[in-house]
Amino acid sequence: MVSTFLSARSRKRALHALSAALIAGCSGLAWAHPGQEGAFLHGLLHPLLGLDHVLAAVAVGIWAARLGGRSTWALPVTFVGAMAAGAAIGVMGFTLPITEIGIALSVAAIGLMVALDARLRPAAGAALIAAFAVFHGSAHGLEAAADFRGYAAGIMLGTLMLHASGVAAAVALKARPLVLRIAAAPMALAGLALLVNRLG
Repeated sequence: MVSTFLSARSRKRALHALSAALIAGCSGLAWAHPGQEGAFLHGLLHPLLGLDHVLAAVAVGIWAARLGGRSTWALPVTFVGAMAAGAAIGVMGFTLPITEIGIALSVAAIGLMVALDARLRPAAGAALIAAFAVFHGSAHGLEAAADFRGYAAGIMLGTLMLHASGVAAAVALKARPLVLRIAAAPMALAGLALLVNRLG
């Protein structure tokens, strides 16, 4: 009974952390100056319209929930933080080498982590996620509007929404992990297809 209570408490904390992150992202509208709403909406929609970003972000949420504990919130927060850093690099005019290849690899690798139900220590998982998220951020930063602050708030919120959907799917299917693993296989294959296309 104690272990059940602890696991329920851990899930509750993780959901609270994700909710707080989503609310923090929404605050971008609160501190935006007149005219910045367009940049915010552009940033919000941008991650939702790219298949590679959608697959990677949802897979991060699923894998985070499967790892459980601190990883449930640490992986999504790490992805968003590293993505923001990569976006800032892009806005400054710097282009990371192999950005598109790095993004394709992220889809393949994170999809594979879910398909294999891979277990990593929180620090190792966060490091892997951060390495891939920088490429996503760099690609988005290169396309940022003049108002980077509003754009960044939007893109962070959009990505957190995708993470949250992945966490929700993993929680809903907790009793059927095989379903998640089977569903993740096409994610990994899509990443490989993207990689082959971008290498070609």
